[in-house]
Amino acid sequence: MGKIETRKKLKRRAILDAACDVFLVEGYVTASMDRIAAAAGVTKQTVYRYFSSKEELFGEALKHMREAGEEEFETHLTNPDTRAALLDYAVGFIRAHLSDSHLEVYRLLIAEGGKSPELTRTFFSVGPEDTDRELTAFFRQRLGVDHPETAIRLWTAMLLAPRNEVLIGLPAPSVRQVEDHARMSLDVLVTGMGLEVR
Repeated sequence: MGKIETRKKLKRRAILDAACDVFLVEGYVTASMDRIAAAAGVTKQTVYRYFSSKEELFGEALKHMREAGEEEFETHLTNPDTRAALLDYAVGFIRAHLSDSHLEVYRLLIAEGGKSPELTRTFFSVGPEDTDRELTAFFRQRLGVDHPETAIRLWTAMLLAPRNEVLIGLPAPSVRQVEDHARMSLDVLVTGMGLEVR
């Protein structure tokens, strides 16, 4: 990579780092491209050169946070042991959704999603839709479930229960509690759907 490309990459990263901070501290509605530019140490024109709108920048900031701080739990689905793949996926999914950055983004969605529908739309286009695609393919190919959408929605809702508790002020679960919750949620899924998962 040449010097120009390296500088562009570093500038883009600086903008994304600044955008993450500004969005999470000031909120999406209040955050301005001027404020993000100042925090990144660049001009507003430079921000627009990389990102055409605040909505696009928010989506890229979400991806940036995910890449920087969260476990890529989808990779567990490649494990040839079906039960281990689902269990490890479940543990990674819960941990990722208990991360500080995810909790901060979710609080932002709760606070401002009603006023800014583009906020929620962007969030769901970046994260949950990717997760649903990966799980849908797994359920169809490895579990033989033709229409797994409802089962996936119910299972991920079970997996998100610890996050919901943390959002209302309860303490975060321990590593052991996360693993136990993931195991019990998987057992409920398997039993409820009459699946044979070994």
